Amino acid sequence: MTAAGTLYIIAAPSGAGKTSLVKKLLEITPEVEVSVSHTTRPQRPGEQDGVDYYFVEPAVFQALIEEGIFLEHAQVFDYQYGTSRHAVLERLRVGVDVILEIDWQGARQVCAHIPGARTIFILPPSREALRQRLKQRGQDDDAVIARRMAAASSEMSHYHEFDYIVINDDFPAALEALRAIFIANRQLCAAQVWRQRELLQALLS
Repeated sequence: MTAAGTLYIIAAPSGAGKTSLVKKLLEITPEVEVSVSHTTRPQRPGEQDGVDYYFVEPAVFQALIEEGIFLEHAQVFDYQYGTSRHAVLERLRVGVDVILEIDWQGARQVCAHIPGARTIFILPPSREALRQRLKQRGQDDDAVIARRMAAASSEMSHYHEFDYIVINDDFPAALEALRAIFIANRQLCAAQVWRQRELLQALLS
């Protein structure tokens, strides 16, 4: 029988709090995983290869593109990011919900291949809040922050292409809203037919 795992695409401008929300969601929601992407960007302190990303050289990334390994891939700022097709489909097959943390370009690519994917866009409560969050991270200088803010405007203009919008103003409320999406989708008939197949057979026997 076809698996009931659902593919979720979660996008947001840099600094909107997507990573923190997804990390907490994983802690409190069973049978949800984040797909580990390949990237050409340098490994940051504290990151683990194969856990946070698969860190590869540009030449290796290009070879993976040519081999057709990626479900989607995109250039974000100065680096490339890509999602392994096989890894995602295998987890969906066994009924695990999989999250892709990608941008709107990647979302378009994935939805073209997997029409049943659910898409979620995380937005900040204001542009000033977004700017302050970028500064508080302490990772970028003013020039990079200005560049990220400019990119955020372009990114946020695609909100209407997504199924759900979550405003990350109050973190616990945003987390509750995000988790509610996952819980509600698991109650869809198609998902329940797979997850509760033994119960349904027993009820009808």
